[in-house]
Amino acid sequence: MDLGLNGRGALVGGASAGLGRACAERLAAEGCRLALWSRGGEALERAAEEIRRAYSVEVATVAGDAADPATAALVAATAEKALGEIEIVVLNAGGPPAVEAAKTDPKEWQRSFQLLAITPIELATLLLPAMRRRRWGRVVSIMSSGIRQPIPELSYSNACRSALAAWLKTISLEVMADGVTVNGVLPGRFDTARVASLDQTRADRAGTTAGEVRAQFESAIPAGRYGDPDELGAYVAWLCSDLARYQTGTFVPIDGGSFRALP
Repeated sequence: MDLGLNGRGALVGGASAGLGRACAERLAAEGCRLALWSRGGEALERAAEEIRRAYSVEVATVAGDAADPATAALVAATAEKALGEIEIVVLNAGGPPAVEAAKTDPKEWQRSFQLLAITPIELATLLLPAMRRRRWGRVVSIMSSGIRQPIPELSYSNACRSALAAWLKTISLEVMADGVTVNGVLPGRFDTARVASLDQTRADRAGTTAGEVRAQFESAIPAGRYGDPDELGAYVAWLCSDLARYQTGTFVPIDGGSFRALP
């Protein structure tokens, strides 16, 4: 199935590993030119080189910490310089630390809000005007099921991602007539380093092992397993396609059936 993405310029956050890397791979497979960004280092450059070799597409990289207020402007400018038109932006960044709701810290609130709300909002805001002028654009945010059902000990993530979701829903109504769609995906538990770290944190607090924590979660997931990151990447690529041009303002769980309430 041709998704109509060949030659499109796509900016993907958190792309050195995990869900961001999976999204980048799927977009590369569809022929997108890519700008990958994360905090940088060997992992980002390795991901870029592996994607270039596997898919024969143009891949640029941008190093930036989403918790730094200067990063959104840097990433937008560098990506546009490298690729020209940025027609697709996948908003994604690593999560803040786990903490009980009664033990949060004001400084971490500031950092987390920058990481999960201010930086992605600013980045999208910088890129949207050109999308609207061209009358084609896609914004997809990798979020969390915590915006619908708060996840214990992910207090910063639950709150800050909810603020981002509210902005995304609001802007989606303003830009749809210009051919720009804005959507989000709500990952369940995927087989990523981030989830492995959360499992280990929970295990340490409970005096058990990460393997036992994973087994407990898997027993509660209707699919009976953690997700493969490519399963989420495939859906993100769909949201970026011409075929999904009538879908906007949605936040879709990709979680093996874990979210059981009605939408």
